[in-house]
Amino acid sequence: MSSTQERRRGKPDGKRPSLIVTADRLTRICIALLKAGGASEDEAHAVATGCVNANLAGHDSHGIIAIPGYLNSMKAGDIVPGAEWKIVRESATTAVIDGNWGFGFHVNANAMALAIEKAKNANVAACTVFRQSHVGRLAAYVSMAATAGMIGVAMADSGNLRKYVAPFGGREARLGTNPISIAVPSNLDAPFLLDMATSAAAAGKLQLAVARGEKIPKGWLVDVKGRTTTDPREYSKGGVLLPLGGAEGYKGSGLAAIVEVLSGILSSSGFAIQPSGRENFGCFMAVFNVAAFRPLNEVKKEVSDFAQYLKSAAPSEGSPGVFYPGEIGHLRAQERMRSGIEVENATWEKLRALARGYGLADELDLA
Repeated sequence: MSSTQERRRGKPDGKRPSLIVTADRLTRICIALLKAGGASEDEAHAVATGCVNANLAGHDSHGIIAIPGYLNSMKAGDIVPGAEWKIVRESATTAVIDGNWGFGFHVNANAMALAIEKAKNANVAACTVFRQSHVGRLAAYVSMAATAGMIGVAMADSGNLRKYVAPFGGREARLGTNPISIAVPSNLDAPFLLDMATSAAAAGKLQLAVARGEKIPKGWLVDVKGRTTTDPREYSKGGVLLPLGGAEGYKGSGLAAIVEVLSGILSSSGFAIQPSGRENFGCFMAVFNVAAFRPLNEVKKEVSDFAQYLKSAAPSEGSPGVFYPGEIGHLRAQERMRSGIEVENATWEKLRALARGYGLADELDLA
């Protein structure tokens, strides 16, 4: 399949139809739309690449489905293209960064790069970031640290924006989905990487399910009356996500609360909903220079051996076997690079409408 073609995929099970589009084409479309909306070349590339890489890894909730929302936020002034991030407080091992309402993808990448540089000299470093837009997949930032021979840790919350998740035992939202990601250097083909929400599911998965006409699993969402539901549309009617853990949801709720402290309070992004509603995602990042603890090559080898040790466990009934953290996303990305990315019709039509609105439909072959 060429980068300028897509094919339709029918849904015999009654779900809405979709298209299969190459990663290169999706990246080109997203870059063009973001630039038309006012983003710089660097910003557009960072956001588009981040979204398409999320699609490749199978995290479609953080993929191109988010592009129309980012463009709307730019129009509303919630995202300021070209905003210059600045360091407002700094030491040899720490930094507090004001994103000045810029693109989270762009600001966070620069913040992680700064933390890595500090860790090269001080072995351990941490940064907080506030006043930035949605940051996408945290895996993108911790992977930068792993590539540099360091262990990267990142957490994010929604600051003073709308909350999505009920604390354990409640039915009103008080927490964000508050993801945590950690990457470790290794000699593995796939990264040794954790990237997870502390809620039962990411909020974007509800949007994705609505766009695809799909039900969601039990245990993800309760409606406005606190009743379990499999209808993702209940979220927009006042429903809330549940914390990770099911009957042991106090574990996910506790993790989410800690993320709120590190990413919201420590960064000054806040934690309760404010009337302004302006995007103010907070992030906490830490970097540990592996060589300060043990020779890097030894650690990379042992992490690789450990991953293989995990995989050597006999599979449970009905299981395809054990995968180490990050392996499934890597395998899925390889497959999607070969065969293309599934894009639901609802999202594709939004991209087409945006292209027409910006006068790019013919140039992008989206007429």
